[in-house]
This record gives sequence, C-alpha cells and structure tokens, in this order.
Amino acid sequence: MDWMNYSGPLLSGAWVTIKLTLYSSIFGTLFAFAFGVGKLSRNWLIKSISIAFIEVFRGTSLLVQLFWLFFALPVLGQSLGIDLRLPPVVAGTLALSLNIGAYGAEVVRGAIQAVPHSQLEAAKALDFTPEQTMWRISVPQAIPEMMPSFGNLAVQNLKDTALVSLISLGDLAFRAEQIRNYTQDSTTIYTLLLFMYFGMALVLTAFMKILERFTGRWRAGRS
Repeated sequence: MDWMNYSGPLLSGAWVTIKLTLYSSIFGTLFAFAFGVGKLSRNWLIKSISIAFIEVFRGTSLLVQLFWLFFALPVLGQSLGIDLRLPPVVAGTLALSLNIGAYGAEVVRGAIQAVPHSQLEAAKALDFTPEQTMWRISVPQAIPEMMPSFGNLAVQNLKDTALVSLISLGDLAFRAEQIRNYTQDSTTIYTLLLFMYFGMALVLTAFMKILERFTGRWRAGRS
C-alpha cells in the first residue's frame, strides 16, 4: 500500500475531525457565554455555579474529562439504575465543548469587563436595567475583543480532537493509527497526519480572521 492508498481512510477521518471541531466549537461558545456572563451575575447561585464550572474544567485534564464521560459516567449511572452511556461522538463532542467553554468563559468575562465604564454610566443614565446594559451595551462591544482569543481556542480545539481516538471514535488520528498498525509505515503516515492537521488549522485560522474583521466592521457600524 503506497501513500496514495492512504487518502481514503484519512479523508474519512478528517471529515469526522472537522465535524467534531465544528460541533464542539459551537457548543463551547454557548457554554463560554453562559458561564462567562454567569460569573458576572449578581445572583450568588448563578455566579457560584459558573465559577465552579470554569475552575473544574480548566483545572482538570481534557483527557481525564473525556475518559470520565465515556467510561466512568456509565458506571455511575448503573449504580443509580440509570442508563448514562454516551455514544463516542457525543462523549467526544461534550468533553471538547465543556473544556473549550471553560477557557472561553474567561475570555468572555474579561472582554465584558474591559468595556469602558463611561458606556455603562451612559446606559445607567438612560435607565437601562442591568440585563439591558449587559446584552445591548456590554456584550456587543465585547464580542470583537473576544475574537482573537476565540480564534486561538478554535485552533487548540481542532488539535485536541485527536484525543477522541482513544475512545475508538474514527477521527483523523484514529484512522492514521489504524493504517500505521497495518502497514508499519510510520514516517509516511505521521507526515501526512502532520500536514493534514496543519492544513485544517490554516483554513480555520483564515475563517476566524474573516469573522474577526466582520465583527469589527459590525461594531463600527453600530457606533
């Protein structure tokens, strides 16, 4: 088997990697906003839950989180008489989403807190409620400031998808390892793997740069 014959399985795995990156980035962004804004809440319960989420998922290994969701959670559910088994794609997407969401939450919090105080004073003078100030003033102005950091997190998330191969999810890393075990052609396989991840990272970086420019123009149009 020469390197041309590797393309089919590797492209199949790359498609799984792309979908995992897309799904986990979307859900991770939702978690980031929910818990980033929650950490700034005046409600002690919401704030406490948000802080706990952020600290737990930033302070533990993604690999451990993935294994816990896939291997430990079903055992816990069995002891409670509940079926908590997750398909590999669900466990992988959830672990990646929670992990990137925890890091993204701090990005959201920092960007919101960086909004000039004069803007908040103006909202207060206009008799905005705290919720209106948050979603109409702070968040729209903070989004462009978040984009460079979110771009870095998205690329990191792409690279982290390789860990899902350890729960037998057929992503790019899993397919590459299957081929390597069969052919023992480590040099070719890992070289192809390196360039494929690099290529996907370049495309993702370019997309995030476009999104960053779009949000910058959107903010300029609102001002």
